[in-house]
Amino acid sequence: MSQPLPFGAGPSADRADLAEVMQKVAHGDKQAFSVLYDALAPLVSGIVVKVVRDRAQSEEVTQEVMIDLWRQAARYQPDTGAVTTWAATIAHRRAVDRVRSAQAAADREHTQAAREHTTAFDEVAEQVETRLESEQVRRCLHGLTELQRQAVTLAYYGGLTYREVAEALHTPLPTIKTRMRDGLIRLRDCMGVTT
Repeated sequence: MSQPLPFGAGPSADRADLAEVMQKVAHGDKQAFSVLYDALAPLVSGIVVKVVRDRAQSEEVTQEVMIDLWRQAARYQPDTGAVTTWAATIAHRRAVDRVRSAQAAADREHTQAAREHTTAFDEVAEQVETRLESEQVRRCLHGLTELQRQAVTLAYYGGLTYREVAEALHTPLPTIKTRMRDGLIRLRDCMGVTT
């Protein structure tokens, strides 16, 4: 088995040597992959760092690219370009994918955080508003006559019809209707509702 020339013996020699090394890698030669790794890792790392800009993630992406080169070695076609160009293309794609993935994750987290913040604020605001309205309704109910308060309470909180309210209070139906109408007008005025 012939030993490849050391990397850096000249541009045309580099291209031919790396193509030959790549063929050996394609056939599962681990020693050839070690030579390929030493030759391409600095190039791959440089490209990845420029795109990703995070040292730890760049190291991960560089390792992923080198593994891709091992797995895809059989796909390399020397007539389509230099090994370095092929490796640089894979490195750039992987780095861009990592940046997009990180951005998408950050966007999802931001959206979720905003949703949770808005929901929490809305729930608190709604509870406060409901509590204030309930207190105002109770205060306004105390301003009604006893029959008006009983009729309104049975109708709106008890869900009874006018006829059922009249029967429950042993009061004629027309009297209940009048008291309800007057009571609702007083409540409306007390609550400051405009029509």
